Amino acid sequence: MSMQWRIFKGFLIAACIAIAPADAADEGSCTAAEHRQFDFWLGEWNVYSPDGKLAGTNSIKSEYGGCVLHERYSTPLGYRGESLNVYDAGRKVWHQSWVDSDGALLLLEGGLRGEAMVLEGQSIGAKGEVTKHRITWTPNADGTVRQHWQSTDSQGGWTTAFDGAYKRK
Repeated sequence: MSMQWRIFKGFLIAACIAIAPADAADEGSCTAAEHRQFDFWLGEWNVYSPDGKLAGTNSIKSEYGGCVLHERYSTPLGYRGESLNVYDAGRKVWHQSWVDSDGALLLLEGGLRGEAMVLEGQSIGAKGEVTKHRITWTPNADGTVRQHWQSTDSQGGWTTAFDGAYKRK
């Protein structure tokens, strides 16, 4: 074994030992109340449109020691998408990154307003047009959750893009 390899190997071992305590401490780093604000959305859901028809299914799971809510959505017509949701303690905001089978990326941020989680962002279309988005998740007393997605139209007025009722499977 060459001297360089022994030094490099020793460095790697020292680096691993040095970061091990920090990793162990991070296991419980998402236990503050703010990290639990969106937990009402956790679960296995059937999602219904306002006319009562099944719009899709959604699975929201807690991952990475309770630091991330991972959403996986699908519809009967084959549309699929998923999001990662995290509370950014440094900036004191919730962040969502949504991607889907249409190639869309939507970045949203916000937080709790009363009992509802409200996240906002914008997308830019192929022709450079900007659309603002606001999605509100409201927990209901009966255990259901309403997701109301609003987007701006070409005149800048808010319209409903999706209105879904989440009912546990």
